[in-house]
Amino acid sequence: METGRKPYKIGVALSGGGARGFAHAGALKALEEAGLKPDIIAGVSAGSVISVLYASGMTPDDMIKIFDGVKFTDLARIHGNGSLFQINRFKKFILNHTGNYKRLEELPIPTYLGVTDFDTGVPAEFHEGDIGDIVTASCSIPIVFPPVKIGDTRYVDGGVLHNLPAWVIRDKCDFLIGINCSPLLTDKAGTSMMEVALRTFNLMSKANQADDMALCDLAIELRDIAHYKIFNLKDIRKVFISGYSATRKALKSIDRTKEPFTSSVEK
Repeated sequence: METGRKPYKIGVALSGGGARGFAHAGALKALEEAGLKPDIIAGVSAGSVISVLYASGMTPDDMIKIFDGVKFTDLARIHGNGSLFQINRFKKFILNHTGNYKRLEELPIPTYLGVTDFDTGVPAEFHEGDIGDIVTASCSIPIVFPPVKIGDTRYVDGGVLHNLPAWVIRDKCDFLIGINCSPLLTDKAGTSMMEVALRTFNLMSKANQADDMALCDLAIELRDIAHYKIFNLKDIRKVFISGYSATRKALKSIDRTKEPFTSSVEK
């Protein structure tokens, strides 16, 4: 059996999870402090946002700063035509913070974003193309946001079929770290259209992420952040700290004396 090395050493896959996705920023900070900056990164939904910001050169701490004081209504407005909200404002916000990078293939760190092909019902990924369109597609929770058309195909949130994009880069890296910031909250959901839509989506995500967690060499599930609301940006610093702390703890289980870590740690 062939045992050749893969193109990249350390890969990181970041799940969806709305505002809980800021735990990914904390996780990336913990990885950096351990000398384990990813060579390749993949994201879905909230994970796609953190992925492109990080790959564009933004520090984890600065990710928190740019969202300070931002409200959900600053990024989305009521739509009422096949979805609850329209998120063109969100698309512009992301592009305003990726510097001169407007396409995925331009980013210094290879970046893969998971989406769902809404027309054929299969998972898909992008590693080339317009950052704004692809991130918006990856974040477009059905009913809450409209599908995003790229080319001749409509796409929705990657979390519909694969909330953790381990499948996208498993064959591209020697060691894959998966971070799941979307644990299922067991409390009863409300009855508004928004609450029912989000609860349904959360149930789908919970059902489909187990296989991707199993693909990871290190899978980190952030259970402590389950109670934070998906669109609540007020507590992102607390979420950030939870991701940071959980990742630092999880990294203790890695044998850093073996490859690929011996050649990945900064000298």
